[in-house]
Amino acid sequence: MDHVTDDVLYVGVNDHEVDLFEGQYTVPNGMAYNSYVVLDEETAVMDTVDASKTEEWLGKVEEALAGRKPSYLVVQHMEPDHAGSIDSFVKKYPEATVVGNAKTFTMMGQFFPGLCVDKKREVKDGEALSLGKHELHFVFAPMVHWPEVMLTYESSEKILFSADAFGKFGALDVEEDWACEARRYYIGIVGKYGFQVQNLLKKVAALDISVICPLHGPVLREELGVYLGLYDTWSSYRAESQGVCVCYTSVYGHTKEAVELLCGKLEEAGVKVSVHDLARDDMAEAVEDAFRYDRPVLATTTYNAGIFPFMKTFIDHLVERNFQKRTVAFVENGSWAPTAMRVMKEMLKNSKELAFAENNVTLKSALDEEGRGRVAALAAELAAKQA
Repeated sequence: MDHVTDDVLYVGVNDHEVDLFEGQYTVPNGMAYNSYVVLDEETAVMDTVDASKTEEWLGKVEEALAGRKPSYLVVQHMEPDHAGSIDSFVKKYPEATVVGNAKTFTMMGQFFPGLCVDKKREVKDGEALSLGKHELHFVFAPMVHWPEVMLTYESSEKILFSADAFGKFGALDVEEDWACEARRYYIGIVGKYGFQVQNLLKKVAALDISVICPLHGPVLREELGVYLGLYDTWSSYRAESQGVCVCYTSVYGHTKEAVELLCGKLEEAGVKVSVHDLARDDMAEAVEDAFRYDRPVLATTTYNAGIFPFMKTFIDHLVERNFQKRTVAFVENGSWAPTAMRVMKEMLKNSKELAFAENNVTLKSALDEEGRGRVAALAAELAAKQA
């Protein structure tokens, strides 16, 4: 049994069968669905797990309780990867009180229309629940990233049970860098709700936190300022790193040739470059890097008087996640009527605080000497913006 502290036990599970998280995000290292048990005069189980892992999870909960009965099930988030085992828990432990807010119980009825919860406790923002020496304080976090979400601060051991905040892709039996998969997780799933995350960070700043226990990813114990700082950067839509993220589509290879020339010149100038072929690479990785770096380049062909479908999808992902505060450059290609740049700019017209490069590139079919000169001018402009 894994211990967070002497009185707080980890009872989560790893899932290596899942191929797409939320039906769209590749998770080559699986997913962790985290749950915790707090032992005291009264006992509390913090969230459940995905229904595919119910039996394994219930076994871990029973082991952690060591013959005791749970007093409470605290439901911080009703998304099925965390709430999928509520019905099984309630049937096994009908004497336990289910704790949630008004929106929690509304959603519970929607997900489990036949479930009868005999004992429930509806809590409000800032309310506390004493287990004995441990006291749970509920911190509402609406739209981070669902409306019913709440976090729980345990004041005696200074533990923040953080729901989906500070989570990441990946199972816990695989070693990998936290920031990379936490960034892709945050931007893909929570990225639209930066304003709400900023509000949550203000609440969290008032708490003395020693440990963060998220619903995905590892328990965080050291250098908590690093994780809080990254969340502040991501949720305020500031670039995390200096560099150029080049995202492109190419039909016959001419646009790709221009992209390769551009990347080579940028690297010669000492600029960090990230490149994504939107037709072949992981779209979520491309979106992650577009938010990570301060100078994105969008390069695509004119297609049906618009832009190539993968680029259209990519820009849709950016816009719906409130893409802003960047310098954007364009490379367009079209054999008779190039319109891609105009279309891309139009798609970004409502994005805040965007600046556009002056030396954007228009190609007509193959890359010629004039086109090479334009690419070189764009590279020089982007390199000059390196602070």
